[in-house]
Amino acid sequence: MTSELVFSDATELAERIRTKDVSPVEVVQAHLDRSDSINPLINAVVVPNESALDQARTAESAVMTSDPLGPLHGVPFSVKEVFDTEGIRSTRGSLLYADRVPDADATAVRRLKDAGAIVIGKTNCPEFALAAETVNDLFGRTLNPWDLDRTSGGSSGGEAAAISSGLSPLGIGTDLGGSNRLPSHYCNAVGYKPTHGLIPQTGAWPEIMSRRMHVGPIARSVRDIALSLIVMSGHDHVDPYALGRGVDDMPWFGVELPPLRVGMMTEGPFDPVMGEIQKTVRKAGAALESLGCVVEEVGFDWHDRLPIDFTMDMLIVEADHYFKPFVGGREDKLSGSISTLLNLPKPSMADYLASFDKHDSVSRDVTAFFGDHDLLLLPTSPVTAPHHDSAELDVDGRTAGAGHAANITATFGMTGHPAISVPFGKSSDGLPIGVQLAAGHLNDRILLHAAASLEAMSETATARPPLDRQSLS
Repeated sequence: MTSELVFSDATELAERIRTKDVSPVEVVQAHLDRSDSINPLINAVVVPNESALDQARTAESAVMTSDPLGPLHGVPFSVKEVFDTEGIRSTRGSLLYADRVPDADATAVRRLKDAGAIVIGKTNCPEFALAAETVNDLFGRTLNPWDLDRTSGGSSGGEAAAISSGLSPLGIGTDLGGSNRLPSHYCNAVGYKPTHGLIPQTGAWPEIMSRRMHVGPIARSVRDIALSLIVMSGHDHVDPYALGRGVDDMPWFGVELPPLRVGMMTEGPFDPVMGEIQKTVRKAGAALESLGCVVEEVGFDWHDRLPIDFTMDMLIVEADHYFKPFVGGREDKLSGSISTLLNLPKPSMADYLASFDKHDSVSRDVTAFFGDHDLLLLPTSPVTAPHHDSAELDVDGRTAGAGHAANITATFGMTGHPAISVPFGKSSDGLPIGVQLAAGHLNDRILLHAAASLEAMSETATARPPLDRQSLS
């Protein structure tokens, strides 16, 4: 029963709780037991919610007395450490905030709790969520459950590792350069970055580059992504970038995918990309064709304006300005990743403004592309999970800098288009491979419909990591 519960998705757990097939206490206890067994090996959950079982008992009482139940009643969820959680330590992965306990929830957290979900714990991230690997001086490093010598990614590496390992069925993270999608690709989870502004950022930190930062879920299934989007989306009248509209339904459930126009890019301007990843993208393209979609090879001429480059130029300048009031005089307490970021050479004003020109040019290209296509199918990353602290990447014998891993995901973080990574394969050495789908602004419904259709044809969507196989029985 324990293995069944900890590898069920949130939608199934909510239904089983609603029909009294299992109790919230059973579900929460199963995940706590799983965490006791597995978390010491991977270090994904770093701040437990000591009241989770008490809250599960309260949720169970509501079921037994036939009280109105929310769509996620009694279901546990985890929260990236950059979100405020009322009464639960929220450290931002930093020694500077090691003892910080907020008195209010972030909007996304509150909305999941209002839907009946129960915070089970906070998950690890790099300090201030601004690095490609999940490690900090407060909690240490999160390991990839598929290979402990590999990174779980960043900055939502704790979330993806926890969900992949059965410690949580659903989590929320933030995404700018790929922080939800990259760790999900590395760890065999579903990672989603919605249209910018669909989910308010209120209570998520830092607010640097808020006009580009996204809040989104990581989950075990696309239907959980859809359900949590319905719950969390819509203006909260605090976040100035939040959209007035939310998503109130997903009418595609149970409906066949319509014939869509899909552009497929196996490498494009993001070369080099591992051959096994390109093969997996083509396999996903063939799957969409079998569903009646028209799939054609496409490309963008961006070799002189790669998204990760202008993203970093903007981030370096804005981070220096943003963090000064928070870290001034306490630089000795910063993790290596933030110290490195703040000490990088600053682009000139001309280069900084040129990065905006490149950003606008790429955004126009992507927006125009979705005037002729419904979807873009492409790799989530050029590589599978790298080894820890990799300064360079080996891509089938070619060398690339570590930042190359986020070259593709950074595109849609900067343009604001919705994008999702769905598990769709494994490499020859057993590492997960996700494929990425992107769509036009506010076309999140059709994006999730296509992602769910791909997921149904994936041989690895429900694969479990090899970590401590005896504990999975």
